[in-house]
Order: sequence, then C-alpha cells, then structure tokens
Amino acid sequence: MTVAPGLVLVTGAAGFVGRACVDALLRAGHRVRRVLRSAGPRVEGVEDIVTGDLVDVVDWSDAMRGVDAVVHLAARVHVMRETVADPSAVFRRINVDVTRRLAEAAARAGVRRFVFVSSAKVQGEHSAGRPFTEADPPAPEDAYGESKRDAEAALAGIAASTRLEVAILRPPLVYGPGVGGNLHTLLRAVARGVPLPVGAVRNRRSLVFVGNLADAIVRCIESPAAAGRTFLVDDGEPRSTAQLVSDLARAAGRTPRMLPVPPALLGRVAGWLGQGEAARRLLDDFEVDSGALRRTLGWTPPFSYAEGIDATGRGYRASRAAKV
Repeated sequence: MTVAPGLVLVTGAAGFVGRACVDALLRAGHRVRRVLRSAGPRVEGVEDIVTGDLVDVVDWSDAMRGVDAVVHLAARVHVMRETVADPSAVFRRINVDVTRRLAEAAARAGVRRFVFVSSAKVQGEHSAGRPFTEADPPAPEDAYGESKRDAEAALAGIAASTRLEVAILRPPLVYGPGVGGNLHTLLRAVARGVPLPVGAVRNRRSLVFVGNLADAIVRCIESPAAAGRTFLVDDGEPRSTAQLVSDLARAAGRTPRMLPVPPALLGRVAGWLGQGEAARRLLDDFEVDSGALRRTLGWTPPFSYAEGIDATGRGYRASRAAKV
C-alpha cells in the first residue's frame, strides 16, 4: 500500500539532486512546491517560494500550508578546500539548525512525512572490508559528516515528541548528468585525456545514480513502512576507482589513460603534497549495503549503473557542446 499523491515541499530544489527529485515527484503524480534561494526558470505545474538564504528564514508557516510531505535536500556539502575560519560552526548552522527549524515547522503544520537526505559519510570514511549497514554506529570523521549525524539526531527528537514521520536516506557519491564537485573534476580530466595514476587501484566504492536516489526519495514519501527508518541507498554495483575512470572515459567518448602506480606509493606521495584526504577518496573502500531499503520498501533501482554512467557522459558531452 502506498500513500496517495499530495503536495511536496522540496528544499534545494534547484540543485543537482533537487532537479531530479522534482522530476520524479511530478512523474509520480505529486504536486511540488519548490523552495528556492533566488528566482529561476519556471517549471510548468510547479509552485515556487523564494526564501533567500535558509539560515535567515524564521517563519515557514506560509511555505508549509497544505503540504503533505517535505523533502529536505538543501545543505552545505563537503568542501575540499575550506575558506571559513570555523567550518564546524558553519556546517552546524546550515545543516543542523536549518533542518531542525524546518522539521519543527512541518510538525506544527501537521505535515505527515519528512524525508531527509543525509549522507553515508555519517557512517565513516572507510568500510574496512565489509559494506556499511544502518546497524553500524555512526562514526563521521569530518565536520560535514558530523553535521549530518547531528541533524539526524535532531530529527529523531522531533519525531519522538510530535506526529511527524521522519525517513532518512544516506547516499554515497551521487553521479549523473550535471554532477558537480569532485566527480565533475574527475570527469573533465578523463575527457581531456589526462593520464591518471589509478590503474592499480582495486578498491570498492559504492555510488548512486541521481535518478535512483530521486526514485528512493519518492518511495520514502509514499511508503508507510519508511516512517521512522534510516536507509543507505546505492546502485548495488560497487566499482573500483580504476573501473570508474574507465567507465567515465568510455561514456565521454575517450580512451581511458591510467598509470599503474602502486596505491601505497600513491598515498604517500599525496600525503607529502598535502593531498592525503583526496587520495583516500581514490584509494580507500567505501561500500554500503542498501539491502534494508530494498527489503523494507520493496525498492529496486530503476536505472542500472551502466545506464547511469552513459547518461552522465551524454550530459557532459552536451554541456561541452553548448559552450562551443
């Protein structure tokens, strides 16, 4: 049994995941109210609310009017090169305090379901020989992961004292057309034919295609069994860094160029150059088990890894062609 379509408020709706989420919600028959920092292109059949910086929003009552479910995507994401003096304070203000105020407002307004997109980084940074599961105690190792853990805890407290049903998704690396951040940097290097020293890396890293994550979000809105649950979500097809580079090259229409540098040597050199954290992302295992999501909600990814990678490559090629 699933809940009938209703009005869904989506924060971070103009972002990479947000756009895919809005599309998935509309396809499923839901009405969507987007929360935007600033006005942008209109989407037919979608209502927009322009709020400015969410940190400054103190009254969500108008935004919550008539809302059946909230999808909270807006967040400060992991930053490789910090420019602020106190990253922990900034992460807390955006990722914890905003989440708490939004959920409290949703509870006051009688919203049924609150879906929070957290991060698998709540689990830690290295899966140590077996995939992470939801039963593993949280062990974040940076300010971003800690802020997501603390936001989850805040939501649990609100759900325990109100009628708001909270469902939490913890994705690993999300990829797809229009992806930014480190994966975009990697894709650009691969597409330019830059030789990468990862040919000997045989790790296991989980990923989730943005279309699969969006579909899981919709399932968490619609399924009664999602209430009060936390789920890891991935494609179920972990890849090594070398495999990922090869797949991205193929999708970008290029021949992969990789150097078989021993991982131990690569890690040491990266450490000497002050790039130890970046090297860990290329060398370590980071595998998650999304079995609980599949069993509890009957969810299966609608897109295969191959389909997701091909779509990512097509998106990149289209964006490059548009700039010519």
